[in-house]
Amino acid sequence: MDLSVTSTDLTTTVTSAGNSVIIPGPATPYQGDIARYWNNEARPVNLRLGDVDGLYHHHYGIGDVDHSALGDADDSESEKKLVAELHRLESAQAELLLDHLGTIGQDDTLVDAGCGRGGSMVMAHQRFGCKVEGVTLSAKQADFANQRARELGIADHVRASVCNMLGTPFETGQAAASWNNESSMYVDLHDLFAEHSRILEVGGRYATITGCWNPRYGQPSKWVSQINAHFECNIHSRREYLRAMADNRLVPQAVIDLTPETLPYWELRATSRLVTGIEEAFINSYKDGSFQYVLIAADRV
Repeated sequence: MDLSVTSTDLTTTVTSAGNSVIIPGPATPYQGDIARYWNNEARPVNLRLGDVDGLYHHHYGIGDVDHSALGDADDSESEKKLVAELHRLESAQAELLLDHLGTIGQDDTLVDAGCGRGGSMVMAHQRFGCKVEGVTLSAKQADFANQRARELGIADHVRASVCNMLGTPFETGQAAASWNNESSMYVDLHDLFAEHSRILEVGGRYATITGCWNPRYGQPSKWVSQINAHFECNIHSRREYLRAMADNRLVPQAVIDLTPETLPYWELRATSRLVTGIEEAFINSYKDGSFQYVLIAADRV
């Protein structure tokens, strides 16, 4: 993949395969910081897992670990098997999100807000046969996702664009369903849900899987603060999600606590060579109840 990215305060120039495209700069300095963060991100934990089957995700996993698939710890292939199992769990997470999008037809359009390297978009097209549009602040991620779509022969149905998810180029009511998969902690929720409400058709489905701090704990814990600092994000409370949805004509149909389902992923990841140093904060915050992993599915009314 031949990609170069140069930036100023106002624009980003993306050069790929000899072609240059000028992209308007982020609306705020913070968004510029996030764009730079993800343009520079190349953690092995994101790339090695995607290499298993070509689905590159930027989220975590759910479900019980299949210990029979891991083999013995002294097996020369043990790390490879562990990576494959982590990837199976993260793809299971994406499948669960797609399960909650409702009935989708081949002529429908879906929107992935904060699409990363595009793994969930590919899975959505493979399941529904429809068009999937993704947006990300990262020109590097968008180029990666579009290259994978070309390699898979689905570029006419799956596309990533460099764009602020709070102000997308999609027409009002264009989307049958839309989602955020662990990307909503980078934006104001009222602004985010106002945009999803605009682009969704009446009766369309919005879904998110996200980490959120637990209001019953009182305030964000020290572990949540560590996660915020690590990813340069601002984790919201579960209550904030529900309030912002209610203010923007999104009526929850399902609110599912996935915290017990994601702990096995984190405990397995903490034993791998792909640790990033944030595993302890996730495990401890999930166990002490200060942090939760939830799925919320809501209908546009």
